[in-house]
Amino acid sequence: MAKKSRLLISDEGNSKSVPFAVVEAYKTIRTNLLFLLSQSENKIVAVSSSLKGEGKSTTSVNIAIALSQLGGKVLLIDCDLRKATIHKKLKIKNAVGITSVLAEFCSVSEAITSINPSLSVLTSGPIPPNAAELLSSKKMDEILEELNKQFDYIIIDTPPINVVSDALVVAAKSTGLIMVVKDNYIDRTDFERALSNIELAGVRVLGAVLNSANEQKSKSYRYRYVYKYSNDYY
Repeated sequence: MAKKSRLLISDEGNSKSVPFAVVEAYKTIRTNLLFLLSQSENKIVAVSSSLKGEGKSTTSVNIAIALSQLGGKVLLIDCDLRKATIHKKLKIKNAVGITSVLAEFCSVSEAITSINPSLSVLTSGPIPPNAAELLSSKKMDEILEELNKQFDYIIIDTPPINVVSDALVVAAKSTGLIMVVKDNYIDRTDFERALSNIELAGVRVLGAVLNSANEQKSKSYRYRYVYKYSNDYY
């Protein structure tokens, strides 16, 4: 039996604490994204950030949920293979996932979890010793090509760009990349370094999502995260 999806989730996976203004903000992101994707046959969107702790995974989940509320078929893929969190946020199992498919331990259909008729999830699966190699493989290209035919939109959560190269490997296979930026959290040089790496990889940037906007600088609602950055991402 398919699980009932939450409207939107906070970083703790709790939908009850998400205010109306945040829901509306994600609907605005959805509208802008639909416009950007309207002329593309490839409806695959990668989501990343410069560093750990900027809220990219929660943003990925909520964009996928927002898109699924329109009634189309949406797939959320967790390609942050070294530090996966999507299954935790949605409270689903992670025994098999994209790594299982890439290693040919199971088929794509066997690894996908149905949340509801409009939203499906392909979790990361077991942590592999060669994440970058798996994601850059021909098998990955074949999987994404197959899934692109089955789903209206695919959202892929990827690792932070300044931490490992995996994000750009995946983003290069997508229509474009959404950058998640946490206000008053990273240095400008961190963001510029990430953008430079994106440019070198030839990846299209679709836009940026600003998290934790300083309420003293903006009257708009802030979606606050309380991560603390450290160098122990892996």
